[in-house]
Amino acid sequence: MDVLNSDGRFLARASYSPLSQIRARVWTWDEEQQVDEAFFLSRLQQAIQARQNLADFPPNDALRLVHGESDRLPGLILDRYGGTLVAQFSSAGAERWRELIAEQALLITQAEGLYERSEVEARRLEGLPERAGSVWGAPPPEQLLIHENGLRFWVDVYRGHKTGYYLDQRDNRLRVRALAKDREVLDCFCYSGGFSTNALVGGAAKILAMDSSDVALAQLQKNLALNDLPVERVELLEGDVFQSLRAFRDRGRAFDMIILDPPKFAHTAAQAQRAARGYKDINLLAFKLLRPGGLLVTYSCSGGISEDLFQKIVAGAALDAGVHAQISERLSQAPDHPVALSFPEGAYLKGLVLRVTG
Repeated sequence: MDVLNSDGRFLARASYSPLSQIRARVWTWDEEQQVDEAFFLSRLQQAIQARQNLADFPPNDALRLVHGESDRLPGLILDRYGGTLVAQFSSAGAERWRELIAEQALLITQAEGLYERSEVEARRLEGLPERAGSVWGAPPPEQLLIHENGLRFWVDVYRGHKTGYYLDQRDNRLRVRALAKDREVLDCFCYSGGFSTNALVGGAAKILAMDSSDVALAQLQKNLALNDLPVERVELLEGDVFQSLRAFRDRGRAFDMIILDPPKFAHTAAQAQRAARGYKDINLLAFKLLRPGGLLVTYSCSGGISEDLFQKIVAGAALDAGVHAQISERLSQAPDHPVALSFPEGAYLKGLVLRVTG
C-alpha cells in the first residue's frame, strides 16, 4: 500500500496490517521503487553482504544475516547456523512475502535448508498464527554444530531460545573470557553455557552455572565436553534464580564475578515499571554476593527499558545494597545486530560491567 499525506502526496510504500497497532511498516520511501521480487533480492543481498567480514576473524559460522527494521526488512529475522538458515516472519508484510524471501535467502547463501521459528508474540499482535517447521530444503539435525570465537557449541534450532542461540551476546561472551581469570564466577540464567564456557577458557577458578531448565543445563554439559574443558571446575544448579540468590545471601556465600543475563522482563514501555522491580531486585542481590573488587556483568534485553533507565535501576540496587560500584564498560549487541539511525528501538540489548570498590 502507498502511504499519503493529508494533501494526497506520496510518503512511503508499506505493508498494511489491519489487526496490529502498527498499521503500516515501511518498505521504501522511494515512490519509484516497486516492492517486488527484485526489491527483496536487493535488500537481502545488501544485508548478507554487509556481514561477510564478521565471519572471518576469528571464524564464526553462526551469524544474524537480517535484523528486521535495521536492514529495512521489517518483521524479518534471518540467522545462519553453519549450513542451516533459521527465520522468523513476525509481521503481516514479511508473512506476505515469506516463500519468496525463503527462496532468495537460500539462493544467496547456498545454505542446505531454511527452518522457521515464527513462534513470537509479535505474530499474535498481527493476527497471525504461530508456526515452526522446515520451509525449504533439508530439515536441520537435532543438534547443529557451530563455531564461535575458537569454541564449538551444539545448538538446538527446534526448541532452543530465540532461533536456537543468543547470537547477540557473541562479543560479550568473549569479553567475559578476558575478565574471568582466577575468579569464582556465578553465571545466572546460563542457558546452554555460552558465558560459562568462555569464562572457563579465560581461566576462571570455579563456576556455578544456574538455570531453571534442566534441558539447558544438559546442553551446557555437552558444550563443555565438546570443547574438552575441565568440567570439575563447573557446578550446575537447577532452580529459580531469584530464590537461589536469596539463599546464597542468607548463607553468606560470595563470588568474584556474577553474570546476570535474564530473559526479557518488559516487551513494551508500558511494562517498564513492573520490569524495573525485577531488574532492581536481581541486581541488588548480586551486589550483596560480590566480594570487594568483584565484577557484576549485568544485562537487560527488554525493549521497554532504555539504557538510561537501566543504569538508574542498577544504581538504585547498588545504593540499597550499601556498595559503591563503578561502570567500567558498557556493552551492547554484536555488530551483526545493527541499529538503524531511523530505528533507535533496535538497540534493545544493554549491558554494564561494574566493579564493586567498597
